[in-house]
Amino acid sequence: QRGSMRSDMKDCNSPCASLSNAKTNISSSSDIRNTVGNIPMEWYQDYPHIGYNLDGKKIFKPIRNKDELDEFLDKMENPDYWRTVHDKTTASDIRLSDEQVDLVHRLQKGQFGDVNFNEYEPSVDFFTNEVMIHPVTNRPQDKRSFIPSLIEKEKVSKLVHAIKMGWIKPRKPKETTPQYYDLWAKEDPNAILGRHKMHVPAPKMRLPGHEESYNPPPEYLLTEEERMAWEQQDAEDRKLPFLPQKHSCLRAVPAFSRFIHERFERCLDLYLCPRQRKMRVNVNPEDLIPKLPKPKDLQPFPTTMSLVYIGHTSLVRSISASPTGQWLVSGSDDCTVRFWEVNTGRCMKTLEVGGAVKSVAWNPNPAVCLVAVCFERTVLLLNPALGDRLVVSSTDQLITSYEPPEEDKEQAVTWALSEGPEHDNGHRLTLTHPKAVKQVVWHGKGDYLASVMPDNSSNLQVLIHQVSKRRTQNPFRKNKGLVQCVSFHPLRPYFFVATQRYVRVYNLIKQELTKKLMTNCKWISSMAIHPGGDNLICGSYDCRLAWFDLDLSTKPYKMLRHHKKALRGVAYHKHYPLFASGADDGSVIVCHGMVYNDLLQNPLIVPVKVLKGHQITHDLGVLDVTFHPTQPWVFSSGADATIRLFT
Repeated sequence: QRGSMRSDMKDCNSPCASLSNAKTNISSSSDIRNTVGNIPMEWYQDYPHIGYNLDGKKIFKPIRNKDELDEFLDKMENPDYWRTVHDKTTASDIRLSDEQVDLVHRLQKGQFGDVNFNEYEPSVDFFTNEVMIHPVTNRPQDKRSFIPSLIEKEKVSKLVHAIKMGWIKPRKPKETTPQYYDLWAKEDPNAILGRHKMHVPAPKMRLPGHEESYNPPPEYLLTEEERMAWEQQDAEDRKLPFLPQKHSCLRAVPAFSRFIHERFERCLDLYLCPRQRKMRVNVNPEDLIPKLPKPKDLQPFPTTMSLVYIGHTSLVRSISASPTGQWLVSGSDDCTVRFWEVNTGRCMKTLEVGGAVKSVAWNPNPAVCLVAVCFERTVLLLNPALGDRLVVSSTDQLITSYEPPEEDKEQAVTWALSEGPEHDNGHRLTLTHPKAVKQVVWHGKGDYLASVMPDNSSNLQVLIHQVSKRRTQNPFRKNKGLVQCVSFHPLRPYFFVATQRYVRVYNLIKQELTKKLMTNCKWISSMAIHPGGDNLICGSYDCRLAWFDLDLSTKPYKMLRHHKKALRGVAYHKHYPLFASGADDGSVIVCHGMVYNDLLQNPLIVPVKVLKGHQITHDLGVLDVTFHPTQPWVFSSGADATIRLFT
């Protein structure tokens, strides 16, 4: 019987056996045996071969240049496409024979691979149901099967000893009575969150008052007018959802007509009540205010008005201090430029020019005594002849030592050397521009100066002049908007140009735009660069002052809205961590602006003092502010024709 069973199993071709046979036939026909075994064939993606044959030689991939289009054409034109299979192990296409296709169809239907196999053959019982006299095996019984075991005896004695000593306790009989326990026994009824996390107790109904009584006091009954008004009101607006009524006795009270409706609404209230607990964060309002140091810890800064420089008859648009801090120059709409001694308030010199002065700038180089003044279309370079005589004479020598080049290039500006009475007045060079000039500003080294001619229709808005070579250049080819003001970087070859809404930073050596700062202001009025060079402040006509950290972002690090009216001027101190802003509200606000050497620490900005003193004239207040170069003092010029020194 066993033998016949084994032979039957041999004849039975399982589906897996059939498939493997088919695969062997396919591979033997092409006579390529890939011996890599059952591994992912993606491992060979980057290699020219796909495996190794029986001799251990590399099997190279056939050159397959088929793309999607070839595949599609093959599908359309090749009648054997449906029976072609791609073999990953040999990277070749194999056409299945009719027997193999039949085999696949049979396997798909869940039939046996071999056609001749009969799955319904009569089964042969291996063991019969009759009990035979002979056992299956004739092996005699072991001796250990009828001798008591010593190991078991030892185990039992150990267990008996443990039970005697009380180490092993017998199992308790199971209790059949059902057990009940209190769900909320351990619950603290006073817990904040009640039974479950967001439990909100149902809103309680208001207890009935006098108006609900069947016999209410007369003042609770509505008059005819009140009844009419009650009926005209919306249901939500009514103070009472019913009309109080008077009955002689409780028996006379009729049934409540809207009883079921009211019960239903009450159920809706309970079911639809938004049971969400709003967790209120108890924040102390004082914790929200940033911890700033006290102003008295940030001294020194200007606090009191010490001097008023009186002499101008119209509004003073611009002021500038000499690099030594001994002199101050101011330009006014009364067409004069005045030079003042800072410590005494004495007017040393008054020069009349041919128009209202828009901007004045003292050369920051202490070895040169030059002041740039702009009015209408002219920029004047003056030598005020104040201070060290050696510096004054060397400045004149510098200007007269100029030798014109052999070829005269055409320039946008006409340079003219002043002579005669003008020279005696201090005029040295006159630069005639094609358009009205609004601002002049010096480079830190004192040889270059920039002038601004705002004009939205032209690209000729900013000019850079070199005094020693009397040369002018227009750095910009394109017009990027109406230029408001410009400034040189104090240390690096960068040039800042402020249009109405943006500040563009240009690299003068590479001649390219390096940054574009978004000020978030409607109209920029003024700009100042920190002496360290990594921070910048912008004042605007919409009462904002924007502080930029150039290493941090192109958007403002801080927006200060301390002024009530348009800002006209902003300035940094050269040595102290101070900056100031002047506005049309007649005040100068001095702030402590500490910039740290540690790049990870943000600048500390603390407003420390509001300085008042200027009178508002024709809706204009403070027009310009500038710091003393060495002392923590600030100068401000105003529309009231005065200059004030705060110390």
